[in-house]
Amino acid sequence: MIPYGRQDITQADIDAVADVLRSDYLTQGPMVPRFEEALTGHTGVKFAIAANSATSALHIACMAVGLGPGDWLWTSPLTFVASANCALYCGAGIDFVDVDPRTYNLSPAELERKLVKAEREGVLPKVVVPVHLTGQPCEMEEIHELGKRYGFKVIEDASHAIGGKYQGEPIGNCRFSDVTVFSFHPVKIVTTAEGGAALTNNRELADRMALFRSHGITRDPAAMTHEPDGPWYYQQLDLGYNYRMTDMQAALGLSQMARLNEYVARRHVLARRYDEMLAPLPVVRPWQHPDSYSGLHLYVIRLELANVSKSRRAVFEGLRARGVGVNLHYIPIHTQPYYSRFGFRNGDFPESERYYEEAITLPMYPLMSEAQQDEVVAALTAELKP
Repeated sequence: MIPYGRQDITQADIDAVADVLRSDYLTQGPMVPRFEEALTGHTGVKFAIAANSATSALHIACMAVGLGPGDWLWTSPLTFVASANCALYCGAGIDFVDVDPRTYNLSPAELERKLVKAEREGVLPKVVVPVHLTGQPCEMEEIHELGKRYGFKVIEDASHAIGGKYQGEPIGNCRFSDVTVFSFHPVKIVTTAEGGAALTNNRELADRMALFRSHGITRDPAAMTHEPDGPWYYQQLDLGYNYRMTDMQAALGLSQMARLNEYVARRHVLARRYDEMLAPLPVVRPWQHPDSYSGLHLYVIRLELANVSKSRRAVFEGLRARGVGVNLHYIPIHTQPYYSRFGFRNGDFPESERYYEEAITLPMYPLMSEAQQDEVVAALTAELKP
């Protein structure tokens, strides 16, 4: 089976992790700060807070900007559930903004339309989470301008997008956002096995996210309410969580970061080959916005079902039967059973639902050979035969 995504673990990665295992610190040692420095060095952002997952990073980002009961968070329906669940963790309400039909990202035009209505009704969002689906950045400048006009914070969910660029600058520099979140799950562009990070240019937000990451506890005398009782002393200043990344994970991530640009470049080579080879088939290939250089975490096609004799499910299952590990990213969140309790129904976000009916994620990862890619295209061609 050719998987849709796969990590690349080198001997250098293994050695980096083994060195930590032989060291004095398995956690709360020097490797997490070094990994955070690699993230700030790559993106140009001022602060990076590594966490045990992107879900955790989203949660502490929401907490840091003060999201809570009575507030609203808006995001895209086309994302993993964590992008919305982070609002519920904070006791806030959740709503969605439909996607652009070409980029599949949150539509600035739909966002503005919804904001105008929300302002009249007195229910503006406190936070908007644009999701860089497949690695392609959202139209962040437009979203940022709307944030200034309507007073909401922007948390970029860039779980798919490390190594990409927006308007020629690295995704993660927070030029148009308050916080950017990355994921380092094994199928992502670089991995820490499990892991994530929240990046910001705001020192207060960084300090709050670091506090929430580790139980709300500080050992910094300057942050305490009184002089410490002794060198052993710590204080819990807020209610936090154990969202820390281990030093083994950070060592793997630091080693992987040395190959980040190489990984993204290889993904672009594979995507261009797909673009060329799929041109004759009845599929819609990914469209890239001219302002973006995608991280290309995923390569998603849409079936032109009017020109295909099979259902999407039949094509999907046929590809799996031929040894091609296709996947689907994502099921619109508002259609999930859990979210029906908030009043969401099929038909609420039609562009996202149309995407879901047609989409298939094809395998793509740096170690994928051209022969494997040829095999994927041959299988897809066979499945789409009239």
